[in-house]
Formats: sequence, structure tokens, C-alpha cells
Amino acid sequence: MDRSDLQQLSKEELIDLILRLQHPEKTSRTSSKPPSTDKKGKRENSRPGGAKRGHEPHNRKLSDNPDDFVDHKPTRCARCGGALGPEAAMELIGEYDEIDIPPIKPHVTRHRRFACSCGLCGASVAGPAPAVSKTTPFSPRIHALAIYFKGFQLMSYERLRGMFQAVLGLSVSEGALMNMFIRSHPAFEVEADKALAILRQARVVASDETGVRIEGTNSWHWVFHCKDAVIHQPDYTRAGRVVDEVMGGHVPEVWIADRYSAQQNRAARHQTCLAHLDRDAEFAFEHGSDDLPLRFKLWFDRAFALARNITDFAASTRASKQRGLEKQLADILTTATGCSLARKLQAKVARARDQLLTFCDYPGEVDPTNNGSERKLRPSAIQRKVTNGYRAMWAAEAEADVRTTVDTARLRGACPFQTILDTLAGSAEPGLLARPT
Repeated sequence: MDRSDLQQLSKEELIDLILRLQHPEKTSRTSSKPPSTDKKGKRENSRPGGAKRGHEPHNRKLSDNPDDFVDHKPTRCARCGGALGPEAAMELIGEYDEIDIPPIKPHVTRHRRFACSCGLCGASVAGPAPAVSKTTPFSPRIHALAIYFKGFQLMSYERLRGMFQAVLGLSVSEGALMNMFIRSHPAFEVEADKALAILRQARVVASDETGVRIEGTNSWHWVFHCKDAVIHQPDYTRAGRVVDEVMGGHVPEVWIADRYSAQQNRAARHQTCLAHLDRDAEFAFEHGSDDLPLRFKLWFDRAFALARNITDFAASTRASKQRGLEKQLADILTTATGCSLARKLQAKVARARDQLLTFCDYPGEVDPTNNGSERKLRPSAIQRKVTNGYRAMWAAEAEADVRTTVDTARLRGACPFQTILDTLAGSAEPGLLARPT
């Protein structure tokens, strides 16, 4: 369409054309965009930092097992100047902890191998070779530290090497660090296979995916999780093949995901992420021309309120509230609107209509949103921004198996670093057997 075509349009036609061409900017409140992409407000309009007014202070608790005690007693009376001897009555009026970390340095055990001469025949007999002579000199704890700081504190090889040298007093090359990750991978593969076996028996499974750079190409980091296991899976594609391979033919009873096509038809029933649709409603409300998006927002608020307290309701109350939501939704979906954004929202919600209230039939088991998957993907998204991805697929797979092991153990309340250490110490590989501390 050129200038002459535009000149032939009426005023109303021009207005309609401009409105159709307008694309309001989306934010983290009105879409799935991360908050980091939002434009920052002016400083004078931002909230001040620090604790809020009326905030109750939280002081550090005293240690349960202090290593040393230093007693502070008066020697003279502040009133009369009399001496206070050891026999003077006293009471404890205050305790304060002073915390320090002793200097950290490597503990080196030198294994020495000797040969002895036989007193009978004169033969030279060599002593048995220690296991360390055939494998890495670095213990499971050093391997665990490298994996923890690389994968969970997002340190590059260069920064990790610098940390070992400056803080731990241990000189380690970047090649040695990479060998630690390669050497450790089999131990985490075993744990990842165990988690995968649990997932393939789960009744409810949630999934999501996010972009990642692998070997210089745009690839994907997938996550699948149930109440007892978490699986991280890198792949070059976002296609449904990844879901097929991970699930291995298992069809759960409920699948929680967004409306992406590869996530559809994966279970007997689906729960669409209501948070995604709620953000779409927010966008339509802010930039639309009627109140239909507001009605959608209020409906989603009622659905979220039901989900928060759903385990407290009797089955009859739960069913009654579900029927009420279904009736209200039917009324909203049949409401006529002249706003294009509202019509688009109507169509999107209508397509997911049978997947919106699945959580009502599984109280306490199925969430109304897929926020759990997004939280499990967030560390990978942060790592992508810090490191710009992986140079090799083996590195992405190795780190995914570590995250699978750690996130699965977290469901039981385990500490990430201790989980890594326990996995390496329990490995059958001779070079990673636990050693005396």
C-alpha cells in the first residue's frame, strides 16, 4: 500500500488501519518476557532500598556448638573500687559470637612406594602401587567444589581457576578442571537414570523449555518434573521428539505445560498454565478498548484463590466452586466485543477451555500454573546470560545430569553441595573413592 492508496481511504478506515498496525510493547507483567527486559522507571519514582518501615529486625542466632570460650569478668568494683577475686559471685549477663574461618590450604598426602631386597634370595620386591598413582590426585571434595562453583555459582574456567589459587591455595589448570567434569560425569549419569525411571512412573508431570546456545547454535534446555524427580535435558531442537524420548512411552494422567504444540496431547488430561493466560489478559486490559479483559482477569483471580485453598474444601464445596467458575467462563466467552485484543484473548482461552480447571479434580497434586517448571529453568536462563552457553554438547549434558541429581535431591531437602559430594564419594570409579579427611 503506497501513499495514493492511503489518500483514498476514509478517516474511519485510516483509524482502523492504524489500530491494527499498533503493537503495544509487552512487559513481564503482560507476557512471558523476563523482568530484566522491562524498561526501568525513573529513580525518583522507584521505591527506596532497605527494610520497610515497621520491619521486625532479625538478629543472628548464637551458635549451638562454639569452638572456644573467652570469659570477660570485672576485676574491680565500679562503685567502690574494691578488688573482685575468683570467689566473687557472678552471673552470665551476655553472650556474643565472633566468627572466623581458619586459613584454607590443601591437605597433601604423599604416597611413597618402596622396593625391598629379599634377605633369602636377594630379589628386589616392589611395594603395591597406590590407587592415586593411576588416576587423578584430586579428591572427591575438590571435584565437588569445582562442579558446585562452575554449575551453581556460574564461574567461568578462568575465574574458577583463580578462586582455587587465591582462596584455596591450590594451583589447578583449566584443562585439569575440564577433566574433573569429564571424569565426574558417569557418577551423575547413574543418578540421572534413577530420576528418569521415577519420572516415567509419575501420575502428574510438568514440563517447559528455554533457549540456550550449544556449539554456537540456538538450542533448547528442557525440564520435566514430578513430585519425586526433576529431569534436565539439553537438545538441539524444540520438537516433540524430545518429549517422546524422555518419557519413553509413558503417558501420565495429567500434563502441566503452556500451550506450545509440542507439549500438547501428552497425557489423558492437561492443565494449561493459567499464569500465561493471566498475563495475556493483563496486556489486553491495559491496551484494549473495553472491559472484557478485566472480566478475564477477575476470573483468573478467582481460579487462583480456589487453587490456594483447594485442599481445605470438602469435595462438594470444591465441585460447586468449579461449576461456578465454568458458568462464569462460558458467559465471558460468549460476550460480544469490538476490541481486537479482547477477541484474540477470547479465542486463546476458548481453545484451552477444557484444560483450565483440571487442578480442581486433583487437589494438592496439580498446580494451576507451570511456575514450578519456570523456577527450575531459571538457573539455566541466568547461566545463559552469564556464560553465553556451552561450547560442546557433552558439557551441556554433563551439567544437565548434575542439575537433575541436585534438583531431585532438593525435593527431599538435601543440600546441593553435599549432594554433589555424596554422589562422587559413592562412585565406583577408583579415582573418586572417598578418602579419609
